[in-house]
Amino acid sequence: MFRGQFAHSIDAKGRVSLPARFRDGLVAQGDARFILTPALFDPCLHLYPMRGWEELEEKIAGLPSFDPNIVRFRRLYVSAALECELDKAGRVLVPPALRDRVALAKDVLWAGMGRTVELWAKEKWEAELTLSDDERVALERAVMEQIRV
Repeated sequence: MFRGQFAHSIDAKGRVSLPARFRDGLVAQGDARFILTPALFDPCLHLYPMRGWEELEEKIAGLPSFDPNIVRFRRLYVSAALECELDKAGRVLVPPALRDRVALAKDVLWAGMGRTVELWAKEKWEAELTLSDDERVALERAVMEQIRV
């Protein structure tokens, strides 16, 4: 499981250190390979351990092939996915196309999301966490309904 938030810098070549805690999580799952893909609804990248990505791909493969929404989902999410490995220094190389797509510049933030990790431009992450009073109330209701508290 991936937990926590870690601020880092991305260098001019697009390399960013994966927090040690997240590296350990990948190794604990038996593989240092992972998938990077742009999120569909947020300006960030998703990092999946290889095993988790393969499980998701199996679920996606079972979805209707001729449903236009599923086809679009595959085009936007699955086809953009890149298999990656950490370098010897524990860094992730984020290709220019993915950096551009989510506006990653110098200051970035890794956010543990349980089974996955998100990589954000730091200023976009901070904006994402800013909620109006109405948004906060709506979020509270939606979450409480989902977890049945």
